[in-house]
Amino acid sequence: MTPALQYLAASEKLLNRVRFQLPLIQQTADMFAKTILAGRMVHVFGSGHSRILVEEMWPRYGSFPGFNPIVELSLTFHNLVIGANGQRQAMFLENVSGLANRILRNFDLKPGDSALVISSGGCNVVPVEMAEEFQKRGVKVAAIISTTHSEASTSRHHDGKKLQDFAGIVLDTGAPVGDAMVKIDGLETPVAPGSTVGGCLLVNAIKAEVADRLTKAGQPPKVLTAGAVVGPEKATELFEAAYDEHARRIARYYAGLGA
Repeated sequence: MTPALQYLAASEKLLNRVRFQLPLIQQTADMFAKTILAGRMVHVFGSGHSRILVEEMWPRYGSFPGFNPIVELSLTFHNLVIGANGQRQAMFLENVSGLANRILRNFDLKPGDSALVISSGGCNVVPVEMAEEFQKRGVKVAAIISTTHSEASTSRHHDGKKLQDFAGIVLDTGAPVGDAMVKIDGLETPVAPGSTVGGCLLVNAIKAEVADRLTKAGQPPKVLTAGAVVGPEKATELFEAAYDEHARRIARYYAGLGA
């Protein structure tokens, strides 16, 4: 089997792992739809490469308002690799205790909100403390991790707790220990990670279920849709309406700060 076929075969296993979690996906969608129908927002956080899944949820084609993507450039700006704003600094900051609290100081969170926190290992300080801080504020938390990788990893949280310890729902990407899924003859270490594949499957399965619930409740979402699908005028109308709705929703989280 070629390396490419090995990766595709491993990805099929990730799909099966996600399919096995359909009851949890439904439960997560119930929670998120309830938040959005109440006029509140689902806060989505990921550091490191988990940022990819935050942006997969919103905003992109096929997504809709109701989600607050929380992405810190200091934790996720990877393309420079070294030098100023390099990867070494980002990996260091990801384990600075107290940073999550400072990030959330920017939002007037309320009970009734919900959150999705994403971290493959679930062991770095910032995502763990993010979930912890959400729970302290009465926000219900779902988490996406790689269960196998997390179980094999050591938490850097001061109490040794992991992301799953602060989440009411825990979803598994299915990625293996270390994330990489392909072994090459003559190469000591595996290549080609899988957590993004499993994570994208989970995020979009949840998104689709939420859209179904909103529509059945009489509040169909304003979905960002390509002009090739609905025509350029309708696409522009949907984009403007979706961004305006996002602005109105997020404004509520700034209005009460410090009051």
